[in-house]
Amino acid sequence: MKDNKALQSKGETPAFKELNILGDIYLTTYTRKFQARQNWIKPDIKKVTSFIPGTIREVLVKPGDLVKTEDKLVVLEAMKMLNTIHSPMSGKIKSVMVKEGDRIPKGFVMIELE
Repeated sequence: MKDNKALQSKGETPAFKELNILGDIYLTTYTRKFQARQNWIKPDIKKVTSFIPGTIREVLVKPGDLVKTEDKLVVLEAMKMLNTIHSPMSGKIKSVMVKEGDRIPKGFVMIELE
């Protein structure tokens, strides 16, 4: 996509694209950053992922355990703070992918529910 200022200086008009926001259509130009963005994907509620990188301090469940919504699953230490990770839904623990002392990155799947 050509730079809009360069197009205007040459007398050309920029290529407008449609943008739909809540049913209203707007004509606009997109930046390169906007065009290169990754599309949002709905997270899988059955996979409990880390929201921040850190170290696993305590694992409170094991495969086969039955949990209810908001039950404590894992304690994650990040930036000298202890974060308790709770269950997003009721169900049975399918697998636990972490153990105490593990260092994990952001977005790492810690626990999977059935």
